[in-house]
Amino acid sequence: MRPDFEVGGVEVVRGQRRTIELDVGRLVTDTPLTMPVHVIRGHRDGPTLFVSAAVHGDELNGVEIVRRLLKSSRLRSMRGTLLAVPVVNVFGFVNRSRYLPDRRDLNRSFPGSDKGSLAARMAYLFLDEIVERADYGIDLHTGALQRSNLPQVRTTLDEAANRELALAFGAPLVLHSDLRDGSLREWCQERNTPVLLYEGGEALRFNEIAIRTGVRGVLRVMEAIGMLRRRSRTRGAGPVQARESGWVRAPESGILREGLQLGQWVREGDRLAVIGDPMGETDEAVVAPYDGLVIGAVTSPLVNEGDGLYHIARPTQPGDMAERVAGLMPEYDGPTDPASYAGENPPVTGPDERGSSRADD
Repeated sequence: MRPDFEVGGVEVVRGQRRTIELDVGRLVTDTPLTMPVHVIRGHRDGPTLFVSAAVHGDELNGVEIVRRLLKSSRLRSMRGTLLAVPVVNVFGFVNRSRYLPDRRDLNRSFPGSDKGSLAARMAYLFLDEIVERADYGIDLHTGALQRSNLPQVRTTLDEAANRELALAFGAPLVLHSDLRDGSLREWCQERNTPVLLYEGGEALRFNEIAIRTGVRGVLRVMEAIGMLRRRSRTRGAGPVQARESGWVRAPESGILREGLQLGQWVREGDRLAVIGDPMGETDEAVVAPYDGLVIGAVTSPLVNEGDGLYHIARPTQPGDMAERVAGLMPEYDGPTDPASYAGENPPVTGPDERGSSRADD
């Protein structure tokens, strides 16, 4: 770890933590807009990790994960350097939009250019000031609008370093995901920088289970790379691993009725849901095309023919997948009155998941 460390032209010395504002540009009102970066440097040598959120501006769970991470008392004894960027796509975040004002997807715009489009310039700035300074990375995401994801890590399982960190994260599912052109993961892999993509919940909504899983997972990765002291834990079977997954699509348009939950195991031919018309005159069953684990689901009951309804993964290991997933979920017993909550992080969502309450790692 270098004794001198600069981000945005600001030096951060060992044992110091600073918030630095990277100049992104200006709004059409001529108001300056900046990307906030929180830099924490330990007193002792160690690796550099970046943790980023809101590359898609409407994906909020990662923002809360970063906030809770920065409040963790465990960082006081941290080795190395943490670069935490709670909001990368500040334009999209302000507008509650996945995209930038030029309608481009930031996660298809890497490595970008300092003379290109707005998306290209933001991608270039993020790589130049943050990613290129890091040895490892964790990029936090959610499902899209009206689609919720089971907490999961997506990475290239064929890369040993990525696979090791994905398992250390401890999310219920580790899913092999091929690289996409222009993505942050593609750029990092070309430069042999291990990076994980974490998914949990849906856009524009907080999901307490996804947030707790994310905070716990980042801290566990920091343990695995030597930034934090390891905590003793009971060894279990570990996350479910899958190399294949697919979407079950709506056979017709209508109103979706179902009781399926994320993390549920389904078998080929099981009825997953029913699609009917508003008058109740027709009902069309939606059935599982193969055995698998439900890792994503539409949250709106109004669907059109061809819409993706359920994302089902095919695990590579035998066993009771649903029970295994449940065992890897942080416990949570539902909402707590903030006025009576004594901890640092009162829950931010209702009891739409399983479990009972306990503190984050």
